[in-house]
Amino acid sequence: MNMIIQTTMRSMIVRVLLVVIVYVVLVLPSSASASLGGDVTTVQADQIRLKGTLRNTPTNAYTVQEIKAPTGTVVREYLSPAGKIFAVVWQGPFLPDLRQLFGSYFEQFSQAAQKLKSQRPRVRGSLLIQEPGLVVQSGGHMRAYFGRAYIPELVPQGIPIEEIQ
Repeated sequence: MNMIIQTTMRSMIVRVLLVVIVYVVLVLPSSASASLGGDVTTVQADQIRLKGTLRNTPTNAYTVQEIKAPTGTVVREYLSPAGKIFAVVWQGPFLPDLRQLFGSYFEQFSQAAQKLKSQRPRVRGSLLIQEPGLVVQSGGHMRAYFGRAYIPELVPQGIPIEEIQ
């Protein structure tokens, strides 16, 4: 009996997560900033929008700009040596504004999410979108969201995508 209750609770949590993701994708207002595929100036715009603190961590192959919002949500934006944001990663109790983080890639993401939802209305588990020029992985549950998005063509040569977290 206890196992049935746990399974039902997990199913409800996954459904709530999918509803929240679809809500974020379709309803939240547009932002003027364009992060994914943008340059370092968009990181500053994201920091202002998130009202967070910024920490810069350079590596040999890329730079990580980490923004920690007062809500506890952390966003990491990965800049290539060419100065382009090739990936964004988030985790925390609240979803960040994906329109803000995805910038010009948001419409592609939104359409792919709608298509996925229409094909599999009872999808359970994490969201995985693999479109030409955009990959998005997202999941979690209330107060514990996580995800990453990246542009495969902009990932610096020799960097395994597993390193982006």
